[in-house]
Amino acid sequence: MVAIDIESEEGQREALRRMLTIRAFDTKAGDLFGDGELPGFVHLYIGEEAVAVGACSALEEEDYITSTHRGHGHCIAKGLEPEQMMSELYGKRDGYCNGKGGSMHIADVDAGMLGANGIVGAGPPLATGAALTSHLRGEDTVALAFFGDGAVAQGQIHEAINIAATWKLPAIFLVENNQFGEGTPVEKQHNVQHLSETAEAYNIPGFTVDGMDVTAVFEAVREARKRALNGEGPTFIEADTYRYRGHFEGDQQPYRTKEDVAIWQDRDAIESFKQKLIDAGTITEAEFDEMESEIHDRIEQAAADAKEAPYPDPSEAYEDMFSATVPEINEFARQMRADGGERQ
Repeated sequence: MVAIDIESEEGQREALRRMLTIRAFDTKAGDLFGDGELPGFVHLYIGEEAVAVGACSALEEEDYITSTHRGHGHCIAKGLEPEQMMSELYGKRDGYCNGKGGSMHIADVDAGMLGANGIVGAGPPLATGAALTSHLRGEDTVALAFFGDGAVAQGQIHEAINIAATWKLPAIFLVENNQFGEGTPVEKQHNVQHLSETAEAYNIPGFTVDGMDVTAVFEAVREARKRALNGEGPTFIEADTYRYRGHFEGDQQPYRTKEDVAIWQDRDAIESFKQKLIDAGTITEAEFDEMESEIHDRIEQAAADAKEAPYPDPSEAYEDMFSATVPEINEFARQMRADGGERQ
């Protein structure tokens, strides 16, 4: 999906639509998980929609992103379809990873979405690799890594930033500071006021922006992309945001109060952007309600279709593991019986 010009009325409406789609998708995913419909865990992006949409709106279709365990919002912002995503959450064959990845491993390489990731801090090294690929091929593309405040303490993050900075690779490192690494407040994890100060160690620009403002994130990433394509190397962006739900569904959240959450909900990115567009005459209340209703119906239908979709056949378990033929894998597949019996 091509970049969105959030400074235009059309782009503003599309940004609002994407944020609403993310929230509707994750609200439904949370409900389904609570009802025991989905396998595995889900980590919801509700509250952080402005970061993903603002960032991906500043990217072109050919650009790359890497994601986190909380990746549904990144996927939708990058243009992935909720229908295939919902099928992946259900573990169904027509999901993006044929039902083998689930919530934490959705990927679509053709769309530049190099994967959600259950390993904290694993995205930035992949993004640095993608940026190196772009550089060596002489492509006008960038790679953006999403990661959380807790991941900033991971050594591989700093290895990735160091290489990208030293080689002036076209990379963008975007930390979503949602104030908690699981249940640990950010101020108990890091000895700096702003995580963007991390950039000083690598002599690259570092900025902290309001992650509840989709336009602010868009503008920061747009400038970082220009800088990267000019051969000036990576930028480190910190987006201050907040997750309204727990670290995972079922999290009892003893580390914060309902009052703490309410303070951030009063600054809700979708509501504030909606009101901004209504005040500017870009959208009416009735048009917003219609947009929200259409998205709700789409997500409901996606969930209903995914529930009835077929599971992958057990005989497909070893497919899509390697790009080249691996004799050992072929032998495992040959021995595997679809009825779950022992190998022969």
